[in-house]
Amino acid sequence: MHHSVKVSIFVDEPIEGHLDITWETEEHIANWVMTDLLHIIPTFSTSSYTHLLPSLEKNLITTVDLLTLDALEIAKRAQLPPLDVRRLINAVIAALHGELGLSIEAGDGIANDDALPSTQKPFKEKARLNKTGSEVVEEWQTISTLDKQLDAALGGGIPTGYITEITGESGAGKTQFLLTLLLSAQLPTPDGQSRPTLYISTEAPLSTPRLSQFLSSHPILNTLPPTIPPPSLSRILTLQTPDLESQDHILRYQLPVALTRHKIRLVILDSVAANYRAEFERPDARSGASMGKRSNELAKLGQLLRDLARIHNVAIVVANQVADRFTPATPTMTRGPPRPPASGMISGPPSSPLVSRSNIPPLPINGAILSSSPSLPAAPSSSAPTFPASQTPSSSSTFDPLTLDHQQRWFTGWGSSPLSHSHFSPENLKTPALGLVWANQIACRIALVKEPVYATAPLDDGPDGRDEDGGRGELVRWRRWMKVVFAPWVEGEEKYGKGVEFEIRGEGIRSVGAR
Repeated sequence: MHHSVKVSIFVDEPIEGHLDITWETEEHIANWVMTDLLHIIPTFSTSSYTHLLPSLEKNLITTVDLLTLDALEIAKRAQLPPLDVRRLINAVIAALHGELGLSIEAGDGIANDDALPSTQKPFKEKARLNKTGSEVVEEWQTISTLDKQLDAALGGGIPTGYITEITGESGAGKTQFLLTLLLSAQLPTPDGQSRPTLYISTEAPLSTPRLSQFLSSHPILNTLPPTIPPPSLSRILTLQTPDLESQDHILRYQLPVALTRHKIRLVILDSVAANYRAEFERPDARSGASMGKRSNELAKLGQLLRDLARIHNVAIVVANQVADRFTPATPTMTRGPPRPPASGMISGPPSSPLVSRSNIPPLPINGAILSSSPSLPAAPSSSAPTFPASQTPSSSSTFDPLTLDHQQRWFTGWGSSPLSHSHFSPENLKTPALGLVWANQIACRIALVKEPVYATAPLDDGPDGRDEDGGRGELVRWRRWMKVVFAPWVEGEEKYGKGVEFEIRGEGIRSVGAR
């Protein structure tokens, strides 16, 4: 199919007649029509649908519309033959199933697979997302931290095929974890994958002296049998992304090529928040529109990394920064008389897993006992805090279960354990950067928490145990814990509590008590 266009050209000398310009429609029109379709499915071949795409683009028909609206409605809106529109929809569905690794059974609306381009033919073999639980367990692959207790808390180690985040404040041990993974991934199974690794830095360059120290002093790495090739710095590829634009280009175009060419099984991005903070948290960029754009970019990043992890079966580990979380002096509370349960409802403890996981005891605040249960009780005596007679409010007060301050204890890593632990006290609460939008993009979040240890106990003169000058004595060292905040393949925090305590030594990270 060709198009001819008549154009006028101004030149110094007259030209008789007119100039015909001809181009191949399937090569040029496909570059600008249905841009979101080619963005979502880059391998989609548009050669069979070039007569449909310009009209769909003109009438603002998106890929989501193709998947959610009826074919007759789309055909009427774009003034196209319904049969051709239905054929395009079936091809898009087949391509998406192919990208996700799902098989299309008979009766899904595609009568003849041979009519589809090769990149859109449905997968007939069982693929990654269409396997039974036992098959997934048999093919489960992890990268070890080289410590048995830490691996046990992680469900065997860092799994391939997923995005894992390691978050914590400065000095908590994030870099030590990442460097250990860069070397352990080069070991054969079950400790590693016998493959090269890739380190993408957005801040400081890779610390090669520290890696060399690991190789020479770690009890596992320096005692390998002669039949196992030792990890090497030459098998660690590095990339630098100084800004968000270069980061997007590297992850979208260079990373897929590197994964295929070098057979990489571990990709580390250190850190995921640095370039987004520099781009969107400037004083002149803090606005609702800017935050909305950031959320959109984070969703695209999560989609890209999940696809790469699934398609190449690679473990993608990202380091994330944290920010201080400031809580009000009193918890967020709702005012008003207690609401009785609706008709037919039985009052009692809520069934939400978010609520049932919380074992936080009542919190004493200014002499009042506030219940931490977010349920809407049936009687004021079980929900309202106990105030002194002179401070009794005119209406009852309960925690609001829908506030972010209440909900984030289950996905940030700070605040879910009893507040008797000093490193979970309100003054030390942290929140991982990039917010809830980014938390929804990852499969696992690992929080590294540190707690100071002081030489002498402070005088118990203040309400929080500090002395009169607010000091806590001389700082001696730091204690550190690794805590799995959420992951579908590990046990809940009932078994490990606030996490597995570990220490950082010259040979690397090691759980406390390990030898």
